Amino acid sequence: MGNSEGSTRSLHGLIDLWTAIKPLSTIASAMNTGAHPDDEHSAMLAYLSLGKGVSTSSIIATRGEGGQNEIGCELGNALGIIRTRELEEASKACNVTLGVLSESPGDAIHDFGFSKSADETFRKWGETVVYERLIRKIRELRPDVVIQTFLNEPTTHGHHRAIAILTSRAFTDAADPLVFPEHEEKGLKPWQIKKLYSPADADDYHVAVPVGDYDQTYGASYLQLGEDARFMHKSQGMGVHYDEGPTSNYYKLESSIHPVKDREPDYFDGIAFTFEDLALEIAALHQQPAVIKSLLRLHADAAEVLAAYPRFAQVAFRVHQMKATLADAIEVVRQSGLTEEAKVDVLHRLSVKEAQLNRASREALSLVVKLKPESGELVAGQTTRMAVTVYNGGSIDVLDLKLRLQLPEDWRSEPLTEVHIPKLGYNQTGSATFEVMVPAAANEFRPYEPPAAVAVVQYAAFGTESFIRVAPDMQVAVLPAYSLTPSPAATILNTLHASEEIDVKVAVKNYRSDPSRTVITLDVPNGWSVEPATCELSFSFQDETKSAAFTVRPGSTVENGQYMIRPIARLTDGTIVSDKDVRVIEYPHIRRTYHIQPAQLTIQAFDLRIPHNQRVGYVSSGFDNIDRYLRQIGVNCVNLEVNEIQYGDLSQYDTIVLGIRAYGFLRELTCCNQRLMQYVENGGNLVVQYHKPEDKWKKELAPYPIVLGESLIDWRVTDENSPITVLAPDHPVFHTPNLITADDWRNWVHERSIYNPARWGSEYCELIATSDPGEPEFRGIFLTAPYGKGTYTYSSLAWFREIPALVPGAIRMFVNMISLKR
Repeated sequence: MGNSEGSTRSLHGLIDLWTAIKPLSTIASAMNTGAHPDDEHSAMLAYLSLGKGVSTSSIIATRGEGGQNEIGCELGNALGIIRTRELEEASKACNVTLGVLSESPGDAIHDFGFSKSADETFRKWGETVVYERLIRKIRELRPDVVIQTFLNEPTTHGHHRAIAILTSRAFTDAADPLVFPEHEEKGLKPWQIKKLYSPADADDYHVAVPVGDYDQTYGASYLQLGEDARFMHKSQGMGVHYDEGPTSNYYKLESSIHPVKDREPDYFDGIAFTFEDLALEIAALHQQPAVIKSLLRLHADAAEVLAAYPRFAQVAFRVHQMKATLADAIEVVRQSGLTEEAKVDVLHRLSVKEAQLNRASREALSLVVKLKPESGELVAGQTTRMAVTVYNGGSIDVLDLKLRLQLPEDWRSEPLTEVHIPKLGYNQTGSATFEVMVPAAANEFRPYEPPAAVAVVQYAAFGTESFIRVAPDMQVAVLPAYSLTPSPAATILNTLHASEEIDVKVAVKNYRSDPSRTVITLDVPNGWSVEPATCELSFSFQDETKSAAFTVRPGSTVENGQYMIRPIARLTDGTIVSDKDVRVIEYPHIRRTYHIQPAQLTIQAFDLRIPHNQRVGYVSSGFDNIDRYLRQIGVNCVNLEVNEIQYGDLSQYDTIVLGIRAYGFLRELTCCNQRLMQYVENGGNLVVQYHKPEDKWKKELAPYPIVLGESLIDWRVTDENSPITVLAPDHPVFHTPNLITADDWRNWVHERSIYNPARWGSEYCELIATSDPGEPEFRGIFLTAPYGKGTYTYSSLAWFREIPALVPGAIRMFVNMISLKR
């Protein structure tokens, strides 16, 4: 059998070669549209791209920044960065071209949380903004077939409905030159989609996609290949292991430029799929013999490329033969008498083949190109070095190699070594080193922009040229000279003790490559003071981290409200060199990236009473950080492990809090739940936060039954400003130790509640009622009941969003909730 690692690499090479050459056999294209990362119909995409060789794209509206995180505590834009990288890796796994309509953190097109209507989504995104970008993508990629991921149905997420509406509308509008006419000024021609499909069921469909078909080349079904891609969405817990066996996805034809049939063999029935089909279309409509001849030659060449598989050298020869044919065909089409519309269409399809042939050449010749930066972390004004290497692992000599860097327009590079290699034979490596000058005004790293540095290698084989473009494995990022991370990042100022000092530490990380000195100061609100006024730090090497400590004293009178403290790094002459905080985001499946944001400490000032001598145990699932904020505000809160629930002395805790979805992620918790019930019965106060039905939630986990609502859309309140009716105004949770008023329900963020209970025992006291506009009230969002000598509370209010956002009313109420006593 030989070395297993070597065998795996060999198999990987064969799969990569097949993935590269299969698309040469078809000129068809397809697009899948969705709203969030993970909306892709992954099995269908794998079938089209990997199985059929169709040029396939996935267009997603948002970055998923409004969702939840199952691998860490990042939320908001930081989560959006993670989900974008996961989406990129998932797309790569299915050989799919990715487009995202949201262009930057803070973009108008963003995941603002669950929405129940397309109208709300359009209001927040800007309907024209998102529609223009969708039409632009369609005109750039010119898909023959578009498949929308969701239907426009009342039971569907508002973001999904919005994209479904726009995708359906785009079938006509993308072809209309009067819709966004500015596109044509930038070289984008109108494009008529030929067919538009939507998901269907087995009783009413036009196309059944056999995603359960087994592909021997990949050693898996397309359903399994699609799930391999979905496993990349780890922050959403995606990916399922499926067994082999027949299964299909079903789609209904919504719009078509062709007559509609009851059943179609596939999406491309009646659409040119191969070069031969395209030649027949042109023969019927345009009578251009030279064009027809060129297309038929390309059809024959593509067949010869696939027939040569898996013999790498033979495939390489046939690929370069097809490259020569393609170059001739492009010139023939340009000089032809085709109509302008037909000429644009054919040239676009040929340009797609040109890029595919470049990739096929690289794989067939076994060329390995790498870009190796001296450092991936740069600062403006820095000079660094980058090396481009080319390794020839194949049996064909590669000639006339030219190595260069592709950099942002204002960057400069100078070769320090020869950049031309006359010949590179088997097992040989060629390289070139460049000195790169980053301008003083260089833009800082932006996570959604293309790589800052790309290696470009031009070479010749079999008499034709080809190109390879490769980004480095590590992210090349221009970062601030210093990263300033205040600790805490957010805190409250209790106006009942407004004179208390606030200790602030600033972790300062040096990203400069040379020794340096900087002066750290804090910008505080008017009337506040800070000691010391400055802190000077010196650094000897890149990535060295030091800290500056300050004591901040609020002014003599502090009103309720929000205040900011901003760390600043200056040169000794007072010039500001950084006021940014660089958050490194790194997970094995997405590697390292960065989130650069303003360095600031948010202080929320309000009155808060905290009970004395109270001990709280917090059982965290790892996906919220409420325990950290409880400690910040002065609650004696310790983290409990599951084994302490199983075997420890729980009577030492006045209150035990279960973090979000704790039963779902701490499986042992279900087994020892009786210990928690005994704790309550003996006089303890147990607080359980929201769970999903799939978290192995059973109604028996509570002392009296609680049944969670099953529907994704029906059992939640998405309006963070929804009116609140207090159902039990005399209950202690609204009085002790803090008096809760109508003001405490204002200025909530994101949503009120999620995964609400549908039914519950009569033993529970219903504390509040609320709903989204025009919907029935939910009365089970906040439930509490005596049990034995203690108290059990279940709440699906979105505490995990409100507490980190320092919403005063939510914090005051949470303190009351953990202070309940019989």
